[in-house]
Amino acid sequence: GARCKPAAPSMPLPLFLPCAAGVEEWLFDEVQRLLPQARITRARGGVALEGDPQDVMVLNLESRLAQRVLIEVAESAYSHENDLYELARTVDWGQWITPQHTLRVDTTAQRSPLKSLNFAALRVKDAVCDMLREATGERPSVDAHNPDLQLVLHVGPERAALYVDSSGESLFKRGWREDVGDAPLKETLAAAMLAAAGWRGTPEAGGALHDPCCGSGTIAIEAAQIACGIAPGLKRRFGFERLLPFASPEMRAQLQRLRSAAQARIHAPLVPIIASDVSFRMVDF
Repeated sequence: GARCKPAAPSMPLPLFLPCAAGVEEWLFDEVQRLLPQARITRARGGVALEGDPQDVMVLNLESRLAQRVLIEVAESAYSHENDLYELARTVDWGQWITPQHTLRVDTTAQRSPLKSLNFAALRVKDAVCDMLREATGERPSVDAHNPDLQLVLHVGPERAALYVDSSGESLFKRGWREDVGDAPLKETLAAAMLAAAGWRGTPEAGGALHDPCCGSGTIAIEAAQIACGIAPGLKRRFGFERLLPFASPEMRAQLQRLRSAAQARIHAPLVPIIASDVSFRMVDF
């Protein structure tokens, strides 16, 4: 049967943080450092835990290794697209968005029997729109590029899970890159390489860092942020900021406090970081 998860902000929310394959162990350690009280479990391709809305904010602001922070809102067995429609209808979407909000549904699949993932996503979108129309007389519209509510539907061989993506844009987008072109190395992967090397930006854990083939400097800049105690999400916005459970004045004030505390933690680096490359164009860039 379907388990319906209440969206009320005070409830513990089942969270899933996906990461690059092989990074799970370091992500587990990172989340443990960020939320010492949390019970975290390792999963394939990420870590799972229960958390409250404040934990969602902390993880988005502070995790260097997670690709995004997903909130599981429904989960059940399925065999047909209509089962996914019913699954999406177990969630009270009026607690998350209004008809004035926009949405998008992305799908991921692992050995799913479904023929079309696009159709599966469409059924979930229909369920959200139908429920809001029944409740308010209006339905939200779809925005493929910059939606207020990003949903992720994961369909496995027999079970499906529906998540609210609290991050919005993927967390590797730290907010400091001005160019529109993607760097060949994502910031989350650069952070994973540093974690794998045991480098924490202190004289005890890693010492000085030299990157002699730095390209456009992703590893060096990520290292500099670690060495200066700069939270990775400090320069960016997050998807959750547009959702109702996070929109109250109290929650907004709480996010501001977390940002201010992160700002206050920034310090001069304790170790030198040197980066160079034979291609001076990349370094200039």
